[in-house]
Amino acid sequence: MAVRRLNPEQPAQFAFTADNLAWAQDTIAKYPQGKQASAIIPLMWRAQEQAGGWLPEPAIRYTCDMLGMAHIRGMEIATFYTMFQLSPVGSKAHVQVCGTTPCMLRGSGDLISVCKNRIAGHAHETNADGTLSWEEVECIGVCANAPVVQVNKDTYEDLTADQLNKILDGFLAGRPPKPGSQTGRTASCPSGGPTTLADPALYDGSTIGAWKKRFDETATAPTEAAQESAPPSALASPAHKEQVAAGTSPASPAAGAPPPLHPAALTAMANAGLVKELEERGGGKALSAGELDRIKADMIRDRAIAGAAAAAAASTVVEPELLKEPRGGTADDFSLIWGVADKLVDKLHAIGIWHFDQIAKWTPENVAWFESQLDGFKGRVMRDKWIEQAGKLASGWRPDNKAGERPKE
Repeated sequence: MAVRRLNPEQPAQFAFTADNLAWAQDTIAKYPQGKQASAIIPLMWRAQEQAGGWLPEPAIRYTCDMLGMAHIRGMEIATFYTMFQLSPVGSKAHVQVCGTTPCMLRGSGDLISVCKNRIAGHAHETNADGTLSWEEVECIGVCANAPVVQVNKDTYEDLTADQLNKILDGFLAGRPPKPGSQTGRTASCPSGGPTTLADPALYDGSTIGAWKKRFDETATAPTEAAQESAPPSALASPAHKEQVAAGTSPASPAAGAPPPLHPAALTAMANAGLVKELEERGGGKALSAGELDRIKADMIRDRAIAGAAAAAAASTVVEPELLKEPRGGTADDFSLIWGVADKLVDKLHAIGIWHFDQIAKWTPENVAWFESQLDGFKGRVMRDKWIEQAGKLASGWRPDNKAGERPKE
């Protein structure tokens, strides 16, 4: 590792802001008594964020004093971990270029040349007006999308020299480009699209109807045929036959119960995955024909109740506020909502949802309506907390606060 030294020009002093001080005290309290020194890395990282992206020497002493550590211990940590910048970085962007083997083979040398020509001839130096700086780093961990650079906390992938120039232009203009792949690929999927399991029907829910039809046919057709081909009295045990003759059987026609189960019907129920339920309801013991009939009637009743409840739930849907086009001609950036990918953004727009405040106002009935528009989507809105995220974003909060202060969760 190269020798890492403190910048010769240092500020006179450093102190946490009120919010950062409260955060630091909460962080220290998470560690057991006598082990508070373990908080040194998160505290120095927060100090670096507050200082504008680099860690001044007074900040190192300040965090050590908070933790009761010798100053040299903080110096050892700050000079060892390259995540800590020991000299000022660009006020608008600090570019970290991955130079490890996958990126090197895919053109990281061209990206380094851009940095040398546009920013400074040597790493850890800023450009003339102090807005940009750069360095070469080891693996960033996005090897499949090489070559890659990291700017502040975001990665920009699948780059060429021209694309990196455009990214730098965006930061200088105050319009940081969207992070991720710059060729449009999703995550680290194959750059040419999927090569296996490429049939859209595997994912769009269109095959559910066919499987349900097969289930229904398997579960009902053999049962009906069995009931038509064999009289109930021929299928029961001797004791049950006597009950049927006397009209006292729970499964007798007079009681309005279904006929007893034929072995073929049990086979059909096994194929439909229902025998396990019969066994569970029967306590795992051998059941007489009358007991089977009674359990089957209970199952039919329970499923009818569940079906009615599901139908009632499905009817409790209310269309949320929808717009034909975004207000002011510009839609909000839904990619800031965790769990919303590019294709889902297009579907939201197609429905008429363009802004954070639309999602923030959703009621459970609105969520039910939205989920009814997209197959295979049930539960995702609540699981990923879309409404809470949208409410924060609608208020102006953003995941990366440029002032270096993180809003309270």
